[in-house]
Order: sequence, then C-alpha cells, then structure tokens
Amino acid sequence: MHEILVKESLTPVTRLYEVRAPLVAGKARPGQFVIVRVHDRGERIPITVADYDRQRGTITLVVQEVGKTTMQMGTLRVGDRLATLVGPLGRPTEIEEYGTVICVGGGSSIAAIYPLARALKEMGNTVLSIIGARTESLIFWEDRIRSASDELTVCTNDGSYGREGLVTAPLKEILESGRAVDHVFVIGPAVMMKFCCLATLPFGVPTTASINSIMVDGTGMCGACRVEVGGQTRFACVDGPKFDGHHVNWDQLLTRQGSYLPEEKLAVERWGQGCGSPESQTRDGDQLQGGP
Repeated sequence: MHEILVKESLTPVTRLYEVRAPLVAGKARPGQFVIVRVHDRGERIPITVADYDRQRGTITLVVQEVGKTTMQMGTLRVGDRLATLVGPLGRPTEIEEYGTVICVGGGSSIAAIYPLARALKEMGNTVLSIIGARTESLIFWEDRIRSASDELTVCTNDGSYGREGLVTAPLKEILESGRAVDHVFVIGPAVMMKFCCLATLPFGVPTTASINSIMVDGTGMCGACRVEVGGQTRFACVDGPKFDGHHVNWDQLLTRQGSYLPEEKLAVERWGQGCGSPESQTRDGDQLQGGP
C-alpha cells in the first residue's frame, strides 16, 4: 500500500519521500504527523507530513538521517514499500486570520514550516518566514518557503549562506523594530525553540511551538511523549504537537530527549557493522529521538 513513488536528496543527510497513502492524504492538515515503520520488526518513528496531494493520494515526508531507523529508511528506493504508515496523528495547527505572523524553521523542520506558512498565507495573513541551518548545504526548500511568504530571511550558523547567525537574531530584530506581530510559530530543535520563545516572551507575542519529544505509539497510550506545559503533564501525540511555547518546561524536555543517546549511538554502530543486512535490521530495538 505505502509505496515510495518519489525519492530525492535535499541535503547530504536529508531525503524527501513521496508516498502513496490516499487515506492519510485525504485527511491531513498542517501540523499533523504519521507514524512509520520501515520493516515489519522495526521501531515506530513519528514524521511530520510536509505536504500532501489529495487528488493523487500522496503525502510528502522529509527525513533527516540521524539514527539507525532513518538511515535504514535511506536505503529504500522508488517502488519499495513502507511496512506501516499510520495517520494523520496529532492536532492540526489552528489556522486563523491573525494579521502578521512569523514562521521560524530550523534544520530539517524547514519542511514542516512550508505547509504551515502556505496555509497561513492562504488565510490572508502577512507571513514573515525565517529559516536556518548550520551551513549552506543543509538549507533546502528555500523557493517553496519564499512562495508561501511575504518576506523570507535565511540564516546559517557559519555564514556560508544568507545572513550569519542564529534564527533568533532576525526574530528579535523584527520584534524590537516595533512592527506589529500577532503570532509566532516555531518548529525545529528543542533548544532553538526554547530561545525563540524566550525572545518573544518580553514582547507578549503568542508563540506556538511544535514539540519533538520522544514518541512510541503516537496515540496517547504509552506516555513516552509527555511534556510539562503550564505545570501540567501533556502528551505531544494527542494534546499537541503544538503548544504555547511560553508555558513549556524546556529544560525538562531537553533532558528527556537525551534519555537514549547511548543506545541510539550503539544501534547506529551495530547497524553500520552489519552493512544494512536483514539480520542487523531486526536485532536492535533502538529508540529514536524522533518527533513531529
């Protein structure tokens, strides 16, 4: 069923997959995700739906190869099939006519910013987008983001492309300029989102963050994706993944994300030694720090 129709390399470590999934494509909305298994004994990993085509019955997934399972997925070719694909999961992002909004995307989460910015612009908002990565080779979909934005700023940490520095710098500049901003959306690594939320807090601008906590089943059953929001325990899979970034306990989230780093490293090493053989695909139960 879930056949890979298109596969592209967006960066040296980032792949795009267009997958046949008519039921998911028919219901997907910006901000939602799917749970994927590469093979029938593989772990379940959450991946944001980066785009969808309801008429063709396809969804687009953008995956950065950061662990054993995403590296395994990178070995698949056009015509191969994913063992399972479940979704769309999570609460869709609330798309309203806010006025002027800022969309901030970092790293592989640039893909998640695109459908959000597009939907916000279609609703009549003025969309200011900021995307960033460590270096030029990790920037992708600039044209897509630009087409969905009224203004676009591209940042690289090393200054190899766009403006040098972190995405928080242009975000602060816009806010400090006195320009009216009605809402900010941030998607990316947790540490990036934390400092974006700290930047918007003094200005009182509502800020929505997409939480990429550890996730297993994606339906609220296991509790692995729990995150503290406003002093209460919430589940990213069913209560989110979008939350008020000013109320997220970021330090706790960052600590939890490091829970399985030794196991993840070991799983990658073992899989590399097996050179992707079927045996190596089934002997490890590593847990990715994946998130929608």
